[in-house]
Amino acid sequence: MTDKSQNPDLQDPGKLTQETVDHAQRLHEAETGADANWDTMAPDDASRDESIEPAAVIDGTPVGEGPAGRRPTNAELELESQRLEHTEVKRISYAGLIARRFFRQKSAVAGLIILAVLALLAIFGPMISPYDYTDPDFAALSVAPSAEHWFGTDSGGLDLFACVVHGLGRSLVIGISYALITTVLAAVIGTAIAYARGIWEKIGMWCLDMLLVIPSFLLVAMIVRATSGGTGWLMLIFGLSAFGWIGYARTLRTMALSLRERDYVKAAKYMGVSPFTIIVRHLIPNLGSILIIDTVLGVISGINSETAYSFLGLGIKVPDTSLGYILSQGSSAMLTAPWVVLIPSIVLIVLCVSMQLIGDGLRDAFDPYSRAAGNVEEEAEDATPGPEKLAEHDI
Repeated sequence: MTDKSQNPDLQDPGKLTQETVDHAQRLHEAETGADANWDTMAPDDASRDESIEPAAVIDGTPVGEGPAGRRPTNAELELESQRLEHTEVKRISYAGLIARRFFRQKSAVAGLIILAVLALLAIFGPMISPYDYTDPDFAALSVAPSAEHWFGTDSGGLDLFACVVHGLGRSLVIGISYALITTVLAAVIGTAIAYARGIWEKIGMWCLDMLLVIPSFLLVAMIVRATSGGTGWLMLIFGLSAFGWIGYARTLRTMALSLRERDYVKAAKYMGVSPFTIIVRHLIPNLGSILIIDTVLGVISGINSETAYSFLGLGIKVPDTSLGYILSQGSSAMLTAPWVVLIPSIVLIVLCVSMQLIGDGLRDAFDPYSRAAGNVEEEAEDATPGPEKLAEHDI
């Protein structure tokens, strides 16, 4: 064993000579059979690269690999990461990510603005209208749009602006109510059928198939026709919702088949969690993106259904009104008073197009492979600090 007192080089590691380094290298090669390059241990080695810079500078002290600094400790690295956290890492929630992707699309933003304008018009329009939608002006029959009657009047002297804003609100209420009710029913029943196995799953699918062959159009018409004009819109919502969820339920059942095989669903089942709790807590939330898109598009389906029933005289009736009812009353005066049909038609088309744009924007926002997700360069610009900020941290 080598005596440190006889070898001054071993007493002071900072004064190692080249001969000592060569001797240690030969011993290492003899023991391991591998080549070792310990030239860096010699301070007078000319081949040493003095231009290597430290990995980081913390509190004015160079740290890191290389001769210009030392290796940083874990505490120093943690402090440095915390100091640079607000510029290097940008955290965002899932809802914030979806919102950012949604607002990147100009068409979706335009649809949202149009829908907001129409909703405000439906809410505050009756307040600013000089006429009520039930009070006719017999001195102005089939009058074109003017300063007194902004959208003109129909053949009965009713102010068209008052009728349109009230009908727009009624159509929105019917469409939104229909979309929410059908989405909830389809989500619960569709996922329940998917979660069930064996004979219960077959019975559930058989019931859905039987409900699809029922003539829902005639049944809804009979339900609404038996009601009065004041409550007709409530029965119309009930009739449309009673049969509108069936197609959605079949689609959601197909998508939930893969979710019931997930580990977290099996774990909850083995822990004794009730089936209803598993469906509500685990299956339905994992279909949230599909449910949101179906709800938005369901508003369009509800508005179109209401318009069709009212146009045929099977939906909204006097004294109430809707866009479909206005179109039905103005169809006979298409040639003599075209504004009675054109204005509500334009409002209806703009409403449906805005909802479609919103639905397309939400679909692209939830899709990570769509153009709304952005690219690497855009994400890097948002999350990576610029050279000026990096220079400030290096000082």
